[in-house]
Formats: sequence, structure tokens, C-alpha cells
Amino acid sequence: MFKTLTSVLLAVFLFGCSNQYPNQILLGKQFPTVSGESLTKEDVVIPDDFNDEHSLLLIGYKQNSQFDIDRWLIGLDMTGVTIPAYELPTIQGMAPRMFSTFIDNGMRKGIPKELWGGVITIYKDGEKVQAFTGNESPNNCRVVLIDKAGKILYFYDRGFSVAALNELNAVLKKSKHMGE
Repeated sequence: MFKTLTSVLLAVFLFGCSNQYPNQILLGKQFPTVSGESLTKEDVVIPDDFNDEHSLLLIGYKQNSQFDIDRWLIGLDMTGVTIPAYELPTIQGMAPRMFSTFIDNGMRKGIPKELWGGVITIYKDGEKVQAFTGNESPNNCRVVLIDKAGKILYFYDRGFSVAALNELNAVLKKSKHMGE
């Protein structure tokens, strides 16, 4: 009985403390400055540490977001997109921060080591990111294309679709021509 009660209280503590934020329209806005740590244990400040012309952020709020992120990554690869893409598991609340080592080690077990640098977990600023993008339909990946200055050129949060991938590719193609 005590184990069951403890488990229920722990679950409420871990998952009942998250705030709900309505989804946002972010096109043209500045991505907020947030910090995270890559699975290679390097501190990263987003967007400040991204120096490429474009960077793609694939933000996930729940473990189930990985399915959507993977579909985006496969679609990007199949359409020849070569810009840097970063997976950003973004978790709000103090409890997940207390278990961050356990969570990150679990991700390391399921992700090839050569990809660890592109997976940046955001704990401390997790609520900031979720409030910025909104976290309705939390299983959907937030796809955010930013330029070198952190300005959002493309945003999509309704789950992978070929039409959305084609839209992203069109934005990238247009941005390339404008920069030439």
C-alpha cells in the first residue's frame, strides 16, 4: 500500500506540475535565449551558439514527441536538407531537473553516440520555451527554423506532414536565393 501511495504521489509531483500554454504563431519573432546541455555534456546557449546561416530546432515536450521528430528527420534527409538540425527535448519543472542525469543517460542508450552533439536537453529554461511556443498537443514536435540572429523563419506544430516539409523546403530555398 505504501509503495502504491508513494508511486502515485511521485507521478503527481513529476507530471502534475506542468503548466499549459496555448499554441502560438511565431513567424518573424525572435527565438528566446535559453540554455541547455548536449548529450556530449557541452553547455549550449540557443540561439547564440548557432553560427550557421540557418538552424532547425526540433523541439519535443514528451517522450512520445520522438516519433514526430524522427519523421521530420527522415523527411529532411530524403529531401536533401543539409542545414544543422538539433533535437531539443524540453522539459519544464523542478522535478525533471532533479532526474536530468537519469533522463539524459536513458536518451544516450537509445541514440547513436555520433548524434549526441545534436541533442540538447533544456531543463532550466523548459517552461520558458513551452510558454513561448505553446504546449497544446505536446506529442507534436515544434519545428522552428531560425536564421543566424535567431529570427524565426518557419514554425510548425501540428505533427509531421509532407505539405509542411515542402513548405519548410520552400522557405529554405527562398532564403538561399535572398542571401546570394
